[in-house]
Amino acid sequence: MKAIRYHSFGGPEVLRYEDVPKPEARSGEVLIRVKATGVNPIDWKIRAGYMKEFFQKMLPLIPGGDVAGVVEAAGPGVTDFKEGDEVYGWLGTGKNGTYAEYVAADAQAISLKPKSLDFVQAAGIPLAALVAWQTLFDTADLKFGQTVLVHGASGGIGHLAVQLAKWKGAKVIGTASTRNQDFLREIGTDMVIDYQKARFEDMVRNIDVVLDTQAGDTQRRSYRVLKKGGILVSTLGIENPDEAAKYGVRAVGFINHPDGGELKQIADLIDEGKLKPTISTVMPLKDAARAHELSQTGHSRGKIVLKVD
Repeated sequence: MKAIRYHSFGGPEVLRYEDVPKPEARSGEVLIRVKATGVNPIDWKIRAGYMKEFFQKMLPLIPGGDVAGVVEAAGPGVTDFKEGDEVYGWLGTGKNGTYAEYVAADAQAISLKPKSLDFVQAAGIPLAALVAWQTLFDTADLKFGQTVLVHGASGGIGHLAVQLAKWKGAKVIGTASTRNQDFLREIGTDMVIDYQKARFEDMVRNIDVVLDTQAGDTQRRSYRVLKKGGILVSTLGIENPDEAAKYGVRAVGFINHPDGGELKQIADLIDEGKLKPTISTVMPLKDAARAHELSQTGHSRGKIVLKVD
């Protein structure tokens, strides 16, 4: 099969479009004929060598974890999926990546894809939606009537977090650049803050939950807007755990995990019209290097997707 693979860490130029062995479905796995795969920041960070000590032994590596496609075969012990099922999922990060024509996936990491979406749209959902779901609901326990501040609210994770929080009945405040203000209002954000023109800590107080996708100075400034007992959940880790205690709040560095059951709930919400993904850019698989360059700018609205078939 054809796949994108790299044999050493480095810039986007290390990505190669080449022939690789086609995987097989082992016990508990399904073989998916990939139709599209989402591009996530974790993909280029691993490629650039951010975690090379862990991934060095896996080289050469096929990047990617988001997938949407059709089940080609079900391995021994798989009863929930059969040949021809249209599925989507987040497979985690490892040697068996999704920038490829076929991928073997743990059956527990996938779900039937939303019926209302095509494969390209579905491929942009899994990781971003799972992070939004798991940070807001599993970790922060966001409840009806609470207030959540979402940093980077127009991004791949952020724009889904806004919609999920609204579905839960929370008040949502989002930060974004000037060009994304109208977009955030369109998806239901109650209060939009232009970080290029104002400092969020001057405008809000008594927040129950902060979803931090930025880290750095944004994370440090966020503690002061939380109410006592509030929680900051960061997708990029907590830089100074002692800082939160000074303000009487909690800070949690979040690590997501594959979960086909949660993806089923997310698919249902999408088909009910309560959650709508935004795909900013679609490219062919062979243009993965260009997709990584775009992702590394950090300014893409919604998701970047590679179309495989």
